[in-house]
This record gives sequence, structure tokens and C-alpha cells, in this order.
Amino acid sequence: MMRALFFTLLAFVLVTSYSQNQIKLYPEQSQTQISKHIYGHFAEHLGRCIYDGMYAGDSYDIPKTDGVRNDVIDALKKLQIPNLRWPGGCFADTYHWKDAIGPKDQRKPIENTSWGGREDNSFGTHEFLNLCELLDAEPYLAVNMNTGSVQEAVEWEQYVNNANGSSYLTDLREANGREKPWNVKYWGIGNESWDCGGDMTADYYSNLYKRYAVAMTNYGNTDGLFRIAVGPGQPDYEWTETIMKQVPARRIEGLSIHHYSVFNWSNKGSSYAFSEEEYFKTMKRAWFMEEFITKNSVVMDKYDEEKRVKLIVDEWGGWYNTMPEGNGALYQQNTIRDAMIAGMTLNIFNNHADRVHMANLAQTVNVLQAVILTNEEKMILTPTYHVMEMYKVHQDAQLVPLEIESASYTMNGESIPSVSSSASLDTEGKLHISLTNIDHLNEQEITVDLGSIQLNKVTGRILTSARVQDRNTFDQPEEVTPETFRGAKITKGSLKVTLPKNSVVILELSK
Repeated sequence: MMRALFFTLLAFVLVTSYSQNQIKLYPEQSQTQISKHIYGHFAEHLGRCIYDGMYAGDSYDIPKTDGVRNDVIDALKKLQIPNLRWPGGCFADTYHWKDAIGPKDQRKPIENTSWGGREDNSFGTHEFLNLCELLDAEPYLAVNMNTGSVQEAVEWEQYVNNANGSSYLTDLREANGREKPWNVKYWGIGNESWDCGGDMTADYYSNLYKRYAVAMTNYGNTDGLFRIAVGPGQPDYEWTETIMKQVPARRIEGLSIHHYSVFNWSNKGSSYAFSEEEYFKTMKRAWFMEEFITKNSVVMDKYDEEKRVKLIVDEWGGWYNTMPEGNGALYQQNTIRDAMIAGMTLNIFNNHADRVHMANLAQTVNVLQAVILTNEEKMILTPTYHVMEMYKVHQDAQLVPLEIESASYTMNGESIPSVSSSASLDTEGKLHISLTNIDHLNEQEITVDLGSIQLNKVTGRILTSARVQDRNTFDQPEEVTPETFRGAKITKGSLKVTLPKNSVVILELSK
């Protein structure tokens, strides 16, 4: 099948508010399931993501379960998060898991050399894996490959997974309150090894990775281990080629990439007081995800035509200057701009579901493009949270390939597509179409050719606001929330949609 049927995104220089946008669905060519793991999250020991974010410990007179805020647990359950990546990030490559097990008053306090501050290690392996059980989410552990060792990684994997007989590590786990193993499937071997994870070359990393991959075993986990190698965080496709060429297929299940929508690394700008030019540049960087996935996939296809090795986008999102008033490193607000990034990016992931198996939004609470912000006892849900909640209908649904012709969003002679879209069929035969219009000036008239799909009822939800800078605050926690969408109708086998400016829409078509 031609790749274009999955993600053709053709921009035409059409700038009037009623430019024609065309989408054609190809349901008869549907053969790919959208992995629910595309809708994963990331929680690093960074700023107030873990401590004073997810984990309140003995602080604040609010309901908690083993120190984790119940309001955070409930919000993440509503998202149906499929997996959670931990403990980093850069932090993972200075983290030693044995420092954070056993009685909390006997744990080893550490300095967070990656992001600053002292940690008492009251949130460790047991707390994290028990939280994942509460959330019904797969844990995704990142192994310390820089300051750690193969033995440390193997012992961690034995500690959490080994159920066979008695050993020092299984006895230790039981003494610490856990008899049965957690059966952790997803293991990231290193993190950003080309930078904070060791400043390695691709050749050096490949050889070191193989040592870890050989030594780690599944210990009765019936699905086996899913070992994820470090891929590039920039357009370094030679790194991808080196990994795919040098690591035997039996030693690797996934390759990770990172991409942030940063318009200027030296001055990332405000997370909520930004100009039109800054908005456009951020959207352009978000659209680069399409090219980044495509070009990495082309390299991977050379060595893996069957797409057995999956692409894992385990860090993505918007990145702006830290807000000092947030009282934590990389704390930023979350606006309609971030909803645009989320809607567009998730559409890209869905359309590449033949290769993309997992993705992890950075990060869950109080850091970067968070879905939740906390301030002592208070908690708010961000626009990004609402997009993730709206899009959860795509989890494990059958991808419907599409072609799209989009009007252009243009500034200073540069153009990017205004509209992105993805579609899927669920097990009940309902069709879901997600649409994002990043143009903050013009609504978009869209015609969707449904092909052989014969459904006559359409309902929808929309997330939008008057300005792309609009956001939820602790004083106004519901300024931006989803509403019913009535701008779509079915006529003679096609769907007509009027998509408001800067909006994310999810449509459901049924009989």
C-alpha cells in the first residue's frame, strides 16, 4: 500500500476563510490497529512532577492513596492512560533504584543533579509500580545506562519480574512488602545517550546496548520484554541507521525518538503571553513531527520491512520558558496553543500507526506540556488534558487511511497546513474522525468523502476558545473545556464540516 494513503498532507496556498479542504477516507484499505500506547505519558523526577505534584506524601490535607493524590489518580483514570514512563529523562541516568526501596526512613537521600534539589527517595520502584496498577497502566521503566551498570539493570529487572523460586532479590522484594512480581514489559535502555545520557556515538551506544539487551531476560513474563533502544532527538538519521544495522533483530523491539515543539531554544518564550509569530513558529515545529517520523521510518524499513521494530516517541510536546511563579523547574502554563500541538501530533501518530507503537507526552503533572497542574490542595485540568480525553476513542481502534488536501496557514511567506485529521473504526462499527484547525484567524470548510462507509448519524465535541492564549487557571479552572459540536452534517455519502478557528474536534458517526 502506498504510504501516501496514510498521511498525505498536501498544502495549497488558499488563504480565504472559506478555502476548500478535502478529506477522502479509504476504509476498505484499513489493516492497522492504532495502539492504545500512543496515548501514553511521562513522569520524570523533575521540578514538581513527582514530589508536590503526583506524590504529596504527608503534605496537604487531601485524599491520597499511598501518598499519591486521589484527584490526580481519578483524572488519569478518566484519560485511560495506557502506560507511564519513569523515572526519566535525564534523571534516569543518575538514578540508582536500590536507593529508593525499603522502609522510607532508611532510604538514601540524593541530590537531583539533573534538575536540582534534594530528594528523600520516598517515591521509588514500589510506589511507582503500585500506582501503575491503580491506573491499570503499563509501567515503562528507563534504565540507568550512564552512571549505572548492566548488573544494576539486570537486578532491577529481576527484582520486579522474577517469580521463580527464592533468591536474594525476590526475598528482598517480599521483605519490602511485595510478594508477586509486577511483570514489567517495557524497558528503555538508556535515555538521550547522544547527550545527557552519556554523550555517546551511535557505534558506542549500539555495542553497549547489546550488552544490556542480552543480559536482561523475561522471567516468566508471557509477553516477553519489550526492549527500547535510544534513537535520535534531532534529524540524525545516521544514528537510526547505525542502530538498525548493528543491533540484531532478536535484541530489539523498539527505537525511541524525541521531538519538542520549540521555536527558539535560546529563548523559548512565554507559555501564555506569546505573539502571532511565536505561535506560527511553534506550529511549524509541531508539524515537523510528520517529517521526523517519516524519515526515521524510511530508514527502519530498509532493515525491517515487516515493521517488527516499533517506533517509540517517548518524549514530545511544547516547551517554553519556566514560569518562576510555578515554583518548580520547567513549570509552564498550558493554552489553546498546546491543544493545537496535541491534536495535530496525535493525528500524526495515528496515521503512522503501522510503525508508531507508543508515545509519551512530556510531562504528566506540573512540567512542560502537562495534562494536570497543581497548587497545594488545588488541581486543574489543562487544554491538553481535554484533547487527550477526547481522542481516547482512537485507542486500539482500526485506523482508516485517508488523504487530505488542506488550506494553508501562512505567515511571512511561509506556509503550513491548517488542517490535520485522522480516523478510526471501533469494535461497535462507529467511525471517529478527529480534526484540528491550527489557523487562529480563519474557520475551515471541510468536505469528507466517506468512501464505502454508510453511517447516517453524526455527533461531536469541540475544544476551542476565542484566543490561542486562553487557558485554565486556579481561579478559573474551567475557562477552556470541551463542548458539544454541531458544525457537521452528512449529505449523500459525504460529511460537511465547518471547523472553527484554533479548534480541535472529534466526530462520531454511527447508524
